[in-house]
Amino acid sequence: MNTRICPIESINDERVAVYIQYNEPQLLHYNEPKSGVFVAETPMVIERALRHGIRPLSLFVETGALQRDELQPIIELSGDVPIYTAELDEINKTTGFNLTRGVLAAFERPVQPAYTEILANSECIAVLEEVVNPTNLGAIFRSAAALGVDAVLMTHGSTNPLYRRATRVSMGTVLQLPWAYLPTGSNVPATLHDAGYTVISMALREDAKSLGDPAIPKTGKRAIVFGNEADGISEETLAGSDHVVIIPMESGVDSLNVAASSAVAFWELCRK
Repeated sequence: MNTRICPIESINDERVAVYIQYNEPQLLHYNEPKSGVFVAETPMVIERALRHGIRPLSLFVETGALQRDELQPIIELSGDVPIYTAELDEINKTTGFNLTRGVLAAFERPVQPAYTEILANSECIAVLEEVVNPTNLGAIFRSAAALGVDAVLMTHGSTNPLYRRATRVSMGTVLQLPWAYLPTGSNVPATLHDAGYTVISMALREDAKSLGDPAIPKTGKRAIVFGNEADGISEETLAGSDHVVIIPMESGVDSLNVAASSAVAFWELCRK
């Protein structure tokens, strides 16, 4: 018998507290002064994290899922960490467990690069101002990874990319694409300009250029800025932008949401 497998009788067992009893902000500080913990869900995301060398702490698996083929690479890649198991009727008491495909994993948060390192080593980046919805943020990361974006920078009001929903929606791409937060209170366009970037802000403005305008660069250092779901990009950032850009709409639709618009912009401006 695999000695790593540790059956539990109740989700109130302290050994699985990290999966049950802590919210996302608490997990950020779970093992201070280290970099915190995040919980990943679904076999695809967990396997991607393991293959990127992110250190696992434990697995939490529904007993009936242990023998599923898709879980075997995870079990092998996770080394000697404990595998906590529980029966389905008990584990279903965990909110949202039906979305996990029978497995959760706790990981140490990887140390992210400094924002200055990202600015120095990237060509096309996404910049997110106060993007608070984890579903939107995860979808932006997935599009960014797929469509040629080198890295993502965020203001501190943005959702953390390693929150469970963001990680799942991103299909684990938050674990492979470099990201960092800008310093609190930064003048976003000034910071980008100092690093040699052309600042392209996506906003609904009457004087905005169409995304296909030939004046908008598709080479060189480009920073594509997206704003908050309710208020858009700040006036300070818009005033300092080199280009304010809109995606032309048809059929009476005024705009796309931030996740959808990011995919269109990345395809047009960042693909290699």
